[in-house]
Amino acid sequence: MATTSARTEKETTALEIDKPSIRIWRSLKSNRLAMGGSIVLILFFVMAGAGWLGTAGGSPLFDSSVVRLPDKLLPPFSKPNVDAVPERDLPALGVYVLGTDELGRDVFARMMEGARVSLAVGFVSVGIAIVLGVSLGGMAGFLGQQWRWVDTVFLGMVDIMLSFPTFFLILTVIAVLPPSIWNIMIVIGITGWVGPARFVRAEILSLREQEFILAARSLGAGAGRLVFQHLIPNSMGPVMVSGVLGIATAILTEAGLSFLGFGVPPPDATWGNILSDGRKYIFDAPWLTFAPGITILVVVLAFNLFGEGLRDALNPKLQDG
Repeated sequence: MATTSARTEKETTALEIDKPSIRIWRSLKSNRLAMGGSIVLILFFVMAGAGWLGTAGGSPLFDSSVVRLPDKLLPPFSKPNVDAVPERDLPALGVYVLGTDELGRDVFARMMEGARVSLAVGFVSVGIAIVLGVSLGGMAGFLGQQWRWVDTVFLGMVDIMLSFPTFFLILTVIAVLPPSIWNIMIVIGITGWVGPARFVRAEILSLREQEFILAARSLGAGAGRLVFQHLIPNSMGPVMVSGVLGIATAILTEAGLSFLGFGVPPPDATWGNILSDGRKYIFDAPWLTFAPGITILVVVLAFNLFGEGLRDALNPKLQDG
C-alpha cells in the first residue's frame, strides 16, 4: 500500500509539473523579487482602481482640482482649517495624507488620479505596441521565407526605429500634436512596436521548422491557420515579458513628458506634473517631490522585477536546477 501511495503521489506531482501554469506559478513563487514586485503591482492596481472610482463623476470622493488657499503647503497628515475651508471642500479622509501643494490641493487625491492616468497610459500604449509588433513581426517571420524583400523591409524599419532616441522622437511628435492623453498613448504605442516585433519574428523563425508545424502543413493547414493558430500563440511568451517591461517604460515616459510640460494637460493630475510642480518648493515642501518620485521609482521597479521573474518562469532553460 505504501508503495502504491508513493507511486500515485509521484505521478500526480509529475502531472502537475507538466502543466505550464503550475510550473510558471512555482517559478514565480520561488523568486522573492518577482513576488515582491507582484505585491507592489497589486497595490498599484488597487490604487489606480480606487482613483478611477474615487475621482470620477460630478462630485468625486477624491477631488484633485479643489483649491484651498488657506491650507496651502501643509505637511503630510495635517488637519484642514475647518474655519477657513468650506465643508464641501474638506478632504474625504479628514486629513491631508500626503499634504497639500501651493494651491492647497490634496496631494493624495492628485496621486490617486495620477495612478489612474499611469495605468491607462501603460496598458493602452503597450496594447497598441503589441498589436503592431505581433502583426509586423509575424509577417516578417512567416512571409520572409518566401519573399525575402518582406524580411528586408522589416529589418530596415527596425534599424530606422533603433537609430532614433525614442524619448526625443516621442517628445518631438507630442510637441507638434495638440495636448491629449490619447495622443500620448498612441505615440508611445506606435514607437514601442520594435521589441515585440523582433521577439515574434525570432520565435517564428525557430518554430516554423518544428515538427508540429510540418505536421500541420502535411494535413493541409493554410498560411492563416499556421500563423494564427500555431506560430503566433506559441511565440507569445517573450511578448508577454516585453509587454510587462513596456508598461514600466510607458509609465516612465509619460511621467517624463508631463514633467517637461508636454504630457497630460491640466487640470488632470499625473505623477509627472505633480513632480514638476513640486520642484519649485523642494526645500519648503519636499513631500511634493518625494511622493510622486518615490511612487514612480517603486512602481517601475516592481514592473521590471515581475517582468524578469516572468521571463525566467516562461523559459525553463533560465531556471536554476
